[in-house]
Amino acid sequence: MLAAAACLVLGIGLLGGAAAGGWLTETAVGAPPDAEAAFAKGHDVWRNTPVDTLFPRTVNGLGVGPGGADRTWTRIAVAPDSGCNGAFDPKLAGALAPAGCVRLLRATYIDATRSGFITVGAQITKADQAGMMALNTRFSTKNLGIRTDLMPLPYAAKGTPAADFGRAQRASWTVRVLTDLPAVVFAVSGFADGRTFTDPQPAEAATRPGATTAPAESGLGHDAKDLADRIEADLRKAAGSPTQTREASS
Repeated sequence: MLAAAACLVLGIGLLGGAAAGGWLTETAVGAPPDAEAAFAKGHDVWRNTPVDTLFPRTVNGLGVGPGGADRTWTRIAVAPDSGCNGAFDPKLAGALAPAGCVRLLRATYIDATRSGFITVGAQITKADQAGMMALNTRFSTKNLGIRTDLMPLPYAAKGTPAADFGRAQRASWTVRVLTDLPAVVFAVSGFADGRTFTDPQPAEAATRPGATTAPAESGLGHDAKDLADRIEADLRKAAGSPTQTREASS
């Protein structure tokens, strides 16, 4: 069942790796990337990119864990691409509503020690560049990305080890409104043993040097941050965006 799910592609008529490769070769060699064209392509990234490209089966993060430790994550579930109705708690859904929703993409990973689950995803929006800039500004100036009432929901796929990964298990998270692509990237992590967590911490705080909270010391903050870094980078690569970001290696 899991093997079948892992082979799904994002969207009906999703093209294979050749199509993704075609994106990368449309621009003449040596020509500067076209930010406007990349933004436009971003609306269809979910349709034109294989699931294993956006959500690799295994992600290796070299030196990205607490104290510079290596991290490895294995994908255990991919959600069917869908709309955004019911995918977020009401307050986060309301905060993201101005950008609209074309598709929601999500996958859940488990770390190499099997001690933590991480759901990572992207909301592909309907907004233009001005709309994404406005939403980014609102999230930044009002600190919406660090509010505990605006945490993303886990994707708890039935029949997988993460079936009970729910609201109460959330320990760390990140929400990022991109401005070079029509996308909101998010990730949320929690302990794999099902324990509830009453004091979740944003990934940006949990990954600061010297942080001693449970999300920091367990690596759950790093898990959320680094897998979000990865999908953010993969979205940009698929769309041909000139904007660069740090990413976990694979």
